[in-house]
Amino acid sequence: MPTVDMPAGEMSHEEQRRQVADAARRYRESAKAREQVEARAAQGVPFPDTPQELAARAERILSRGGVPTTAVVDRIHAEPLDLPQTHERIIGLSNDLQAANFLPRGARAARTVARISLRRDGRELPLGTGFLVSPRLLMTNHHVLPDADFAATCFAEFDAQIGIDNSPDDIVRFEFAPAELFLAHEPLDFALVALAPADDAVPPGEIFGWNRLSVRTGKLVLGELVNVIGHPSGRLKEIALRDNKLVTRLDDFLHYRTDTEPGNSGSPVFNDQWEVVALHHLGVPETDASGRPLRKDGTAWQQGDGEDTLSWVANEGVRVSSVLRHLASLRPTPAQRALLTAMGPESGLGGPPPHEAAATVGDLQPAGLAVAERTAATGLRARGGAFGGERHLVFLHGRSQQGKNPEALRREWAAGLNKGLTHAGLPTLDPADAWFPYYGDQLANLIGGEESVAGTPPAEGTEVYEQLLLEAATRSGMPDDGPSAEEGLDSAVRKLRRALGWVAARSDLDEWTIDTVFRDVAKYLSEPRVRDGVLDTVAATLPDRGELVFVTHSLGTVVGMDLLSRLPSGIERVALVTVGSPLGMDAVNRGLLAGGPHRPKDVHSWVNAWCPADAVAIGCPLRDRRWGGIDQPEVVNGKDRAHNIAEYLGHATVAGPIGRALH
Repeated sequence: MPTVDMPAGEMSHEEQRRQVADAARRYRESAKAREQVEARAAQGVPFPDTPQELAARAERILSRGGVPTTAVVDRIHAEPLDLPQTHERIIGLSNDLQAANFLPRGARAARTVARISLRRDGRELPLGTGFLVSPRLLMTNHHVLPDADFAATCFAEFDAQIGIDNSPDDIVRFEFAPAELFLAHEPLDFALVALAPADDAVPPGEIFGWNRLSVRTGKLVLGELVNVIGHPSGRLKEIALRDNKLVTRLDDFLHYRTDTEPGNSGSPVFNDQWEVVALHHLGVPETDASGRPLRKDGTAWQQGDGEDTLSWVANEGVRVSSVLRHLASLRPTPAQRALLTAMGPESGLGGPPPHEAAATVGDLQPAGLAVAERTAATGLRARGGAFGGERHLVFLHGRSQQGKNPEALRREWAAGLNKGLTHAGLPTLDPADAWFPYYGDQLANLIGGEESVAGTPPAEGTEVYEQLLLEAATRSGMPDDGPSAEEGLDSAVRKLRRALGWVAARSDLDEWTIDTVFRDVAKYLSEPRVRDGVLDTVAATLPDRGELVFVTHSLGTVVGMDLLSRLPSGIERVALVTVGSPLGMDAVNRGLLAGGPHRPKDVHSWVNAWCPADAVAIGCPLRDRRWGGIDQPEVVNGKDRAHNIAEYLGHATVAGPIGRALH
């Protein structure tokens, strides 16, 4: 039985039969779970999913700004609610209320969708739909493009649609390049194929945009509505807007009910935040006890009957997370890996191949063994016009970020900040609106990636390291002398070991974390080539005019203070935020470029947040009057996350001043 938008004969009858039969079988086998969902829905449960799924969904909605913040604050404080009810309320708001940008964002997503057609005997036959998932990669169904040779006879058409003035838009055609990349999997019914760039070497994603797929959970829960954009039966682009409700979630597939025409093979299935949650692959027909498809009149469907006579009960889509997990299990060539990495950090496809994983910077090495230098990643600029174009949000990270993807780090910071902004009743922001200077790889290259035994002085910066560790221990109440079980060690090392153990026992950080933070701070302060290399790297991704809202963390607070002493003349004023900072320790502030506690001249407001369990911030609050007036909120971070940036930014007392400074 052919699918709605698949010309007869283009797909093997065996695969046709198998795909439809498998979908119908999955639908029958999930009947009990579906009945339980429907029973809970009949009892008034709007989203009859598990508490874990509801929590993940609510967290993702808040972190992505998927619901107006003021509405969340008003609705969740209107009456006492337990945690699952709060999550349901947030998800409900995201379904009931849409920001004014809902339709424009949908129009933007629609531009990534293309019609796939076949050249045969001088004719052009529409096959199905595909959508961009990177600047050059398009995803569709295996039953649309079953192999690379077949894909080479096909092409993709973008903007095959009716424009805003009800006249057809100009269609833009791109050729497939399966020789560069073609990956397909029949059981999951997906195909991923490269597109050739345009004549001017511009990839299609730079013209039409592309969808950033995510392997993470929290994109959809049972009872939510989805949106499907495609070319059913090869027609011009159509949108089934919020006309499909998720009724079943299987390990690899989703079932969603709809009154719309089945088909749209290869179409993206979106949630209300226009994230792709599934790859649509076929309609699910009603079947009898023997598994035979039924007509609308209840009789058995026969080969040759039109598909319009079938009784359709649901649509089935392949979960994007399942597709991504399968892709991650493959061993592509280096050239193919580069194309896959361009799908973005949340796809989970940006890491090194398995045999290279042990050699990445940041993995533990034997003592004294330097890690091989790697090509340093670069920082990220904010998109143009963010916050009016004259005010700039800058995130400056701390240590131990080598080998990480700057875009993923920026999203982590933004997610934490958006959580705090929501608690503060302020608008959330898009990660792309923040500048993210990245010096993680450069720092690792400069200091050599050396690992050694905790509590032993580093090869360089020994004096500063010892001062940091002993000052931290003194500030946390360690007496001048005391017993030690390590009598055989050199007395200086013994003293440092004791100090490290003392600090760790009185904080929520382990000895290794405290030791490595202090080592990197000491090397930065002691070695001019390290300091200059880091500052030059950060300065390359900083705005050169306007106002800064400068949010810094850990070692980044030290780097940030040095940067503030050499800002471009076009920077007029700075709202400074420091979190988890060691600036209160004399061994640190004495080593700043400006020397000692001081108030940078362009800083008009300063928030310094600290957690008592964070050993790195042991010198906080900052008490020296030379720092000037500072708002210093004390926060309580989660267990084992005392120094975590997302924990810090998730507090309203930290995020609130940032949000108010931006608007």
